[in-house]
Amino acid sequence: MARQRKRKGDPVHGWLNLNKPYEMTSTQAVAIVKRLFNAQKVGHGGTLDPLADGILPIALGEATKTSAYAMDADKDYTFRIAWGSSTTTQDKEGEVTATSDARASLDDVRAALAKFVGDIEQVPPQFSAIKVNGERAYDLARDGETVELKSRAVTLYEAELDDASTQDEAIIHVTCGKGFYIRALVRDLAFELGLEGHVSALKRTRVGAFELEHAVSIDDLEAMEDALSRRDALIPIEEAIDQIPTVNISGQELARLRNGNDVLIMPHDMASYRDQRDELFGEDSDDRIALGLSDGKAIALGEVRAGRFMPSRVFQM
Repeated sequence: MARQRKRKGDPVHGWLNLNKPYEMTSTQAVAIVKRLFNAQKVGHGGTLDPLADGILPIALGEATKTSAYAMDADKDYTFRIAWGSSTTTQDKEGEVTATSDARASLDDVRAALAKFVGDIEQVPPQFSAIKVNGERAYDLARDGETVELKSRAVTLYEAELDDASTQDEAIIHVTCGKGFYIRALVRDLAFELGLEGHVSALKRTRVGAFELEHAVSIDDLEAMEDALSRRDALIPIEEAIDQIPTVNISGQELARLRNGNDVLIMPHDMASYRDQRDELFGEDSDDRIALGLSDGKAIALGEVRAGRFMPSRVFQM
């Protein structure tokens, strides 16, 4: 039987609230964090384009088992639209496809923007990471192919035009759900107004519980003494994914759970779980997901069924 190769680095666990700089790719950010923490395993919770800066949640160690929940979280963005020209990529990286001297009043921009708030159908940009017949749409677009991407249901919770906007540049703040494309919103907003426009700057200011005011930069991490001291910047799993209801696992059931077995939930803990679930998902929700805790620390992800917690991901920390 072949021996399993030991991972290089240290077993470091937790989430990093990283303020990614402009022009750095998400992959580059992950590689830098892995080196600075000397971590065995690192991944990110949702790609952020090189031309965008701001929040890039990065998971280390067992936190990578919860990456999907960070990617599903609501997000806040602040972005700028340069009116007057449209590009192939809907941002300043692409080639100009059309120009116009037409402009709209700020009141007209606000009125048009309001039409996109709510549950809408959105066609992703041609330059996106969506796979078409096994290939990324942006690779096909760069090769000159035009692919027909299907619209998808997305949600724009809030959208506000900043008072500092001008007729040449709109500054917009939004809160959106999973799978929402800012570049597609700008494309559709320009069409609604009969204008040409593209994203000239984009900053992600929040991803779920990860907020810009509490984020750390690469420079911050490099200024710390060593890999061990950098662990103070990490956020425990149970704090990072606070949009999931929790259940407490009693001491006598803990060993069973660590071996991947389902465990009994005490009645008062079950009542607490139901209250959390109703508050987070609504009373009509049939979502059963839960985060198992022991002494306030995350130990497993799973589902609650018939008064029992059934683990799907057990954290080995």
